[in-house]
Amino acid sequence: MALTTLRDRVLANITQQQAPATGGRPAPASPTTGEAPSPAAPATLEEAAADGDAVQESADAVLDWLRRYEGHLTDALPRGVEVGPFLAAVRNRLPELRSCNPASVLQATLTAARFGLVPDGRLATITNEFGRAVFIPTYRGFVELWERTDRVASVRCGMVFEGDEYSYEPSAPAPLDFTHKQDPARKDRGRPLFAYAFVWKTDGHRSQVVTVNREEMEEIRDRWSRAYVEAELTGAKDSTWHTDELAMWQKTAIKQLEKVVPVSPEVRALLDVDRAGEEGRVQLLHAPDPEAAALTAEADQAAEAAEAAQDQAPAGLPRKRAGLKRNQPKRTTRAARKGRGRRS
Repeated sequence: MALTTLRDRVLANITQQQAPATGGRPAPASPTTGEAPSPAAPATLEEAAADGDAVQESADAVLDWLRRYEGHLTDALPRGVEVGPFLAAVRNRLPELRSCNPASVLQATLTAARFGLVPDGRLATITNEFGRAVFIPTYRGFVELWERTDRVASVRCGMVFEGDEYSYEPSAPAPLDFTHKQDPARKDRGRPLFAYAFVWKTDGHRSQVVTVNREEMEEIRDRWSRAYVEAELTGAKDSTWHTDELAMWQKTAIKQLEKVVPVSPEVRALLDVDRAGEEGRVQLLHAPDPEAAALTAEADQAAEAAEAAQDQAPAGLPRKRAGLKRNQPKRTTRAARKGRGRRS
């Protein structure tokens, strides 16, 4: 019988991973193609240590292995992000990734580097999802990338709770269509009702407000998040949807902005990478390629230079001579006309 739902596919995958033939261990995968990585890595971080027991030594061993790819990380990181602090943030995540395939750790690390999102828990993180390391941008990471674009001045998102004051009238002109007030002195705001997000553009206009209520959030979560379904089926209940539901709710609202706001190539790539991570697919294939990004930047600079050149009046244009009238027949004298008549 065909596996049509995400729950069916995840259940079949869990059963296959627990089969005796594989020993329950996911096979190592290349950070880019899914093949065995080079240089060779241990099957899990726990096996990276010589004695197989010390998590601290395991993390250090894998960090040494990751440093072999430091050149790739340096090329991938944007200007202003140093590879040293970036790897230090990755190092802090390694103890929680001790049962992961190190190749997946490398893949998640490279993916984070290409977006310039340090996986320190603020803009992004790297989590352990049943033996595979997954790069997860937070809603703040999405805000960071949205605000890097020329057309977006700022991104606002938030949660509306029962105790808050709000008004939502989509047919009213912005910014009167949506207002949200909360009492900072009130500790108990009640249960969350919905998340919202909107964009202030650099031209001073505001985008349409998008909202996501609980029913919509749960439908998106159950349909697309493999990590959530796996955590439910196994009883672990440790996915990001379980541990930080409100943040994931707000991120869902921000991702819906792609329907109402022009999306830059970088934001589009982050949406694709996040979706691939949710579905358990390879993420690095969707991340921006540094070489392609450099070529795109050069092309954009050339286009801007060409447009600037067209805006300036060319120097040394030929000028019309005084007294010359265009589009009028040349006059001839009566004597000249008689002469032509005699020649004919």
